[in-house]
Amino acid sequence: MNRPSNTSSEKPSRRQFLQRTGAAAASAALAATLTPTPRVHAAENNTIRLALIGCGGRGKGAVANAMNSEFGPVKLHAMADVVEDRLTSAHKTLSKEFADRVDVPKERQFVGFKAYKDAIDCLGPGDVAMLTSFAYVRPMQLEYAVSKGVNVFMEKSFAPDAPNLHRLMRAGKEAEKKNLKIAAGLQCRHSVNRQALIQKIRDGEMGELQLIRAYRIHPVGGMGPKPEGYDELLWQIRNFTRFFWVSGGLFAEMNIHQIDEICWLKGAYPVEARGIGGRMANSTNHGQGFDSISIEWTFADGTKAIDGVRWLGGHCFQEFATFAHGTKCAAQFSGNIHAGTTRLYKDQRIQDDNITWEAPPEKYSPWDAEWNVLLSNIRNDKPQNEAERAALSNFADLMGRAAVHSGKIITWDEMYNSKFQFLESIDDLDYGSEPPVKVGPDGFYPVPIPGVWSET
Repeated sequence: MNRPSNTSSEKPSRRQFLQRTGAAAASAALAATLTPTPRVHAAENNTIRLALIGCGGRGKGAVANAMNSEFGPVKLHAMADVVEDRLTSAHKTLSKEFADRVDVPKERQFVGFKAYKDAIDCLGPGDVAMLTSFAYVRPMQLEYAVSKGVNVFMEKSFAPDAPNLHRLMRAGKEAEKKNLKIAAGLQCRHSVNRQALIQKIRDGEMGELQLIRAYRIHPVGGMGPKPEGYDELLWQIRNFTRFFWVSGGLFAEMNIHQIDEICWLKGAYPVEARGIGGRMANSTNHGQGFDSISIEWTFADGTKAIDGVRWLGGHCFQEFATFAHGTKCAAQFSGNIHAGTTRLYKDQRIQDDNITWEAPPEKYSPWDAEWNVLLSNIRNDKPQNEAERAALSNFADLMGRAAVHSGKIITWDEMYNSKFQFLESIDDLDYGSEPPVKVGPDGFYPVPIPGVWSET
């Protein structure tokens, strides 16, 4: 079996997984307490230079998180995007907010599908390539950054399909050989409150975990029709969460955090997924994805996790949290918008009047914490490589998506060994390339039909 509980060189054992989880916790604790002592850097003035590759909202946010870090100084040194107006807008916003810490003249602003290479080429040892565009290019860009010997921060999700996740893991192994640091944008792993609850669980305070419940139920607007005359390829890239080949789809792109929390809580990856989903009647969303998804995950020991997603608004209830149920009691693992809301309860009743332990407010947001860890590890030359762990959570993500879309029970082995790709020629993609998804005559793009659709 290709389950990560095996002891092969390709996949970590459960013991190794837990060891790495502990190492991540120790790394985060270090970042919270260590006095910054710059040691490993490219520039003579101890400044770590950043290259922002993908200048959308998450990219700008990640730059702000890096600037906020107490392990600076950092400076934005280069920028790249496939869409010029997005780069220009981001440069204007960041320059206004961070003034002299944004040093990106026109000659270090690059536009195009190969622009990431130019931006990375501006960096040197100790610097960081920020891969904050979309999953379809993540493995390719990681490969190049590693080949150039620079550290990497890469956002989720990490690849839209299994072959590209394997490509990403291979690049991660090369980075490890070169002692390069790779941080993955599953920022909740660096929440000290979640780490504290994980330790309580590992110490047996909840007994044996029996059930995990994760929810991401909140409104997300749909995609309208493509404006007349707009380039089809760039339209699909701009609306990345609405196209599977670009981001993996809305579920894979956003719900990967809940899936990663499930795997972290369990200390393992699921061996099987089954699920259902669909779209609201008379949906006006022109994109590909479902707006309601429910998945049941099964682990090797037979325990279950359920994962509920609904993107509808109106008068529907909302929930953005993860809960765990053990033989002794229940716990809350996260709160709204990834807040570090962690609590233990007397029994299985999750109510405010039943709390026995609650972590205090966190000093750093998870997004700031992940940059504290990365920059600390760069400056102190401590190991950090989150590529494999991120990819394995992404495999679970894709497994659930495939189960819902196909209407079949999907095993870990099926997903891990899948040869299915949305787009095989990603390295050759350029302006004028034919988009891999075709719009229908009604202006809508193809939506999965369970029982017909296949992703394995």
